[in-house]
Amino acid sequence: MALGEGEDHGAAAPLIADHEKYAGGGGIVRSGSMWTASAHVITAVIGSGVLSLAWSIAQLGWVAGPAAMLVFAAVTALQSTLFADCYRSPDPEHGPHRNRTYAGAVDRNLGSSSSWVCWVLQHTALFGYGIAYTITASISCRAILKANCYHKHGHDAPCSYEGSYYMLVFGAAQLFLSFIPDFHDMAWLSVVAAVMSFSYAFIGLGLGMATTIANGTIKGSITGVPMRTPMQKIWRVSQAIGDIAFAYPYSLILLEIQDTLKSPPAENKTMKRASMISILVTTFFYLCCGCFGYAAFGSHAPGNLLTGFGFYEPYWLIDFANACIILHLLGGYQVYSQPIFQFADRFFAERFPDSGFVNDFHTVQLPCLPPWRVNLLRVCFRTVYVASTTAVAVAFPYFNEVLALLGALNFWPLAIYFPVEMYFIQRNVTRWSARWVVLQTFSVVCLLVSAFALVGSIEGLISQKLG
Repeated sequence: MALGEGEDHGAAAPLIADHEKYAGGGGIVRSGSMWTASAHVITAVIGSGVLSLAWSIAQLGWVAGPAAMLVFAAVTALQSTLFADCYRSPDPEHGPHRNRTYAGAVDRNLGSSSSWVCWVLQHTALFGYGIAYTITASISCRAILKANCYHKHGHDAPCSYEGSYYMLVFGAAQLFLSFIPDFHDMAWLSVVAAVMSFSYAFIGLGLGMATTIANGTIKGSITGVPMRTPMQKIWRVSQAIGDIAFAYPYSLILLEIQDTLKSPPAENKTMKRASMISILVTTFFYLCCGCFGYAAFGSHAPGNLLTGFGFYEPYWLIDFANACIILHLLGGYQVYSQPIFQFADRFFAERFPDSGFVNDFHTVQLPCLPPWRVNLLRVCFRTVYVASTTAVAVAFPYFNEVLALLGALNFWPLAIYFPVEMYFIQRNVTRWSARWVVLQTFSVVCLLVSAFALVGSIEGLISQKLG
């Protein structure tokens, strides 16, 4: 069987969670709607990225900063529309084959060689998101302690806290949450996380707006933060582009989300509407949070709007906002990790169909909790996965640089190249036709932007580590 094959896997049925319901013919009954899909997308998109946007706009300035966000929003809308048509094959609405995963869609449309490349890139990216979310949660934990310390002892007090401990605490929480079987059982977690993301985005927006009004002026400039040399400015601009690229695309998990949708109406139509709603909502918050943050602090905009202590008071509101961030990241980490968990479940079930370690479930009864069905493979694999993301986060705890690297690394191949190439196959677009030329030009431009951001983000990460 080719890697990441997209059909429903009968052999993997014991591991595609005992909670899935089956129709009389044996097919999975999906109950997701446009609103649950929107909640999944918002949970995935409005995360760590929103907190770095004031810093990103500060590097680009008042013209290029907002323009870059609108461009990335338009690119995300286009690629999500193209990609939603790849869930079913060969027809996007009535095709008999479901591509339940990104790699499965690539395998069916572009072949097994492309599927392997996609698989490596996708799972590396998903792993990276787990690292980024662990770093951000630790920063927010420390920000709560710092806010209380500054309130009690004054803004000049030496309030400092070690981040590694809080990364370990976050990792322990993720280990518990990782035993949620898959997306069909995660709607409640995504809804809670989406509410948290709205909460802290509104708080960041409100604090930025209030500070701007209190200042009596709009800070910032057309060209952004001045640097000592042109090369330093170039590196900063490239990192800012990488941060914005990180903030938007969700192609990594789009098909997994689409696989939860009921039909009729056709899944691609529902997913397109959910994507448009989510992109409009996130772009509004991104522009408001980024622009008001820059207007409030100008060239001194912090790398993380709610933890960089541009704001000190009211301290309880800072505490609440960072608590919302932590709760959101608890859900966001799972949204990005579940595709890896599902792949591991299917892979081992297909390779070892007679293994009790892989396929058997054991009922565990914990105090004050309902009976829990535990699989030993899941316990081992997910424990190793969470431990590894936590370990890398402890080794490289650099917020802006890690986000920029992830955004630049994933943007072109996963958000642009594969969706465009699959669109050509699905729609039978002929070479050198007007549509082919336009989309290929679009892909090449995105490649150049991605390469520029990648070089700058690597330079920033190395400088931070060596510094």
